Amino acid sequence: MTGYLTTHVLDTARGQPAAGLTIELFRMQGETRTHIRTLTTNADGRTDGPILPKEEFALGNYELVFHAGAYLEASGMPPNTPRFLDLVPIRFGMAEPAHYHVPLLLSPFGYSTYRGS
Repeated sequence: MTGYLTTHVLDTARGQPAAGLTIELFRMQGETRTHIRTLTTNADGRTDGPILPKEEFALGNYELVFHAGAYLEASGMPPNTPRFLDLVPIRFGMAEPAHYHVPLLLSPFGYSTYRGS
């Protein structure tokens, strides 16, 4: 099986998928970040395809950056200055050629993630 990477973003404050949230993917080599792509979540809070498809999969360290502040503002949350959450970076490693699923549970004042299935 060749690996690939997916995500799912849920807005736990509103109890629904986080549609329209921008996500950036970077490959990490030490502290050097190489941008791979930028995607936006659909109505289900997922990207339309894998963030990192099978044909581009490589073992290593990565970073997903979720643009939470822009999403929260667009969804009608009153802006704080500065906003408590703006960019949410999640660094993780992929050590085997498998399906990696990195979901984000988001609210205006907190978030959580885990390795999903």
